[in-house]
Amino acid sequence: MTRPCPGPRAVTGKPGWTAPPNSTDCHMHIFGPYGRYPLSPGRGYTPPEASIAMYQEMLSTIGLTRTVVVQPSIYGTDNDVSLDAVAALGADRARAVVVVDDSFDLAALRAMGARGACGVRFNAVSGNGTPLDQLEALGERLATLGWHLQLYAHSAEMVALEGVLARLPCPVVIDHMGGVKAAEGGMASPGFQAMIRLLERGAWAKLCGYRSSAAGAPYADVAGMARAMIAAAPDRCVWGTDWPHPSLLSPEEVPDDGVLLDALGVWAPRDDQRQAILVDNPARLYGF
Repeated sequence: MTRPCPGPRAVTGKPGWTAPPNSTDCHMHIFGPYGRYPLSPGRGYTPPEASIAMYQEMLSTIGLTRTVVVQPSIYGTDNDVSLDAVAALGADRARAVVVVDDSFDLAALRAMGARGACGVRFNAVSGNGTPLDQLEALGERLATLGWHLQLYAHSAEMVALEGVLARLPCPVVIDHMGGVKAAEGGMASPGFQAMIRLLERGAWAKLCGYRSSAAGAPYADVAGMARAMIAAAPDRCVWGTDWPHPSLLSPEEVPDDGVLLDALGVWAPRDDQRQAILVDNPARLYGF
């Protein structure tokens, strides 16, 4: 049996600042309804259902309007839940990052592109993901389509994969702050330094930092990491909630998305930084 995990908070706090128009949550998931979208038997955890209506309520509270639906590991390569969510949220304000393997040819990828997909995720952390030895083969296909490749990996894997990622012909998006943990070296760690080198060479990064934090809210122990990432790639950093915050162990660990947006406000205090991270950079990466 897979382990259960808590769902999102029932109430989201309102942030202390107002995001600019057309701001984007670049990382979220939809779970269920399970009668229509059954879970993959290879999954590593079993979350409660997290619906589009629940997500829209949270997004309205924090004041964002655009969304990137990221295919979660609990569905493997069956992307219908994520692509259908794009249709429900509206193709004018939603995109999808799907999970595929090298059996998906260009025709199959183009069909998903017509439904809002614009990137492919490799998840080496949660299990049930595409093998990392397929990075280069799929990277070639994504370059043909103008899509990006998103990687969620442990910090040590970031070091091992640095050379491969640097030579991929498609844009690379580093997920969850490179898997770097504040309590395991943070900015001084080899994984963080590898990520910064990749950012300086043109990679993108998601400022989704609560999983990197040991201190918890308001996540002050990852502020230095976030600021260094913004400094290295101010025009290639984006932000996401990671709603509904899957695979955590207890309800006490589940973040308040309003607090997460407030943390971004601390990391990026200037209006031009917030405009870039929440609006302009996502518009270029996801085609809004």
